Amino acid sequence: MQQRTFLQSFVSKPEFGPLVLLVLELMVFWSFNSDFLSLPNISNTLSFTVELGLIALAMTLLMTAGEFDLSVGSVFGFSAVLMWTLFNSEMMPLGVAFLVAIAASLLIGFVNGWFVTKLNIPSFLVTLGMLLVVRGTALYVTDGFPQRTWNAEGNLFANVLAGSYFIGSFRMYMSVIWFALAAVAAHYVLTKTKAGNWIQASGGNPNAARARGVNVSRTKICLFMASSAMASLAGIISSIRTSAANPNSGTGYELEVIAMVVIGGTVLTGGRGTIIGTVLGIFILRVMRNGIVMIGVPGLAYNIFIGAIILGMMALHSWLERRHNSGV
Repeated sequence: MQQRTFLQSFVSKPEFGPLVLLVLELMVFWSFNSDFLSLPNISNTLSFTVELGLIALAMTLLMTAGEFDLSVGSVFGFSAVLMWTLFNSEMMPLGVAFLVAIAASLLIGFVNGWFVTKLNIPSFLVTLGMLLVVRGTALYVTDGFPQRTWNAEGNLFANVLAGSYFIGSFRMYMSVIWFALAAVAAHYVLTKTKAGNWIQASGGNPNAARARGVNVSRTKICLFMASSAMASLAGIISSIRTSAANPNSGTGYELEVIAMVVIGGTVLTGGRGTIIGTVLGIFILRVMRNGIVMIGVPGLAYNIFIGAIILGMMALHSWLERRHNSGV
C-alpha cells in the first residue's frame, strides 16, 4: 500500500510528464540515429542548451510570481553588443565591460518591475515595450552590424565564462557548470527559503501575501532584475562561444524560454513553479531541435514540434491536476 501511495504521488508531480517525454525523445532519436547519443553530439547539444537554460531558470521564478518577461531575448542580444562595443573601442577592460553590461541589464529589469508594480501595467505590455526599446537601441548603436569578439581570444575572463576543456573525448563547456550551479541555487531558493515562499505567495494570492507581510512589489522587482541579468549573462556567454555579438541575437528566445518553463510544469497563472521541471523542459526542446536535424527532418519544422509538445503537455498537466485534486 505504501509503495502504491509513493507511485501515485510520483505520477501526480508536475515533473513526471516532462521526464517521460524526455526519455521517449532520447529513445526515439537514438533508434533512428545511433550517433545521437555519441559524446560529441551530447557535448554539442549542451553547449547551446544551457544558454537558454540560464534564462529559463530566472523565468521560472518570475512566472511563479505571476509575471512574464518578453524582453529577455532583446537583452540577450543587447548586453553582448554593449560589452564588446566597450571592449573593442578600448574604453575599458573586458571584465569591467562585462560588469557594465550586467548593470545595464539590472536597470532594464528594475524599470520593467517598477512599471508593473507601481503603475499596475500588465507585465506582458511592459516587457513587450521594453523588448522594442532594447532591440532598437542595439540596432541603432551598431547600425545593424555584428560586433567583433575575437580580440578576447585567450582572455582569462572569457575562458572562465565560456571556455571549454576535454574529459577524455568529451568536450565540457564552462557554461554547463554555470548552468548547473544556477539550477541548484534556484531550486534551493524556491523550495527551501523564505524568499521562495514569498515568490509563490506573490503569484498565488498577492493580496493574502501582503496581508501576511510579504513585500510583493519588491519581490517582483527583484525577480525582473534577475531575469534580465540572466538573459544578459546568457547572451555574453553565447557571444564568446560563437565569436559573434549580433544585435539581432535572441530574437524569439522569449517565447521559447516561456515554452520551456510551461512544459516543465510551472503554472501560467503563478503560485507554483518547479526548477526541476524547467530543467527537463529545457532539455526536451533543445534535444528536439538537435534530434529532428539528425534524423533528417527539415529544421523549419521545429516550431510544429514545439507547438505539438506544448499542447500535449498542457493536456497532460491538466489531467494529472484533476486526478490529484480528486484524490485518485
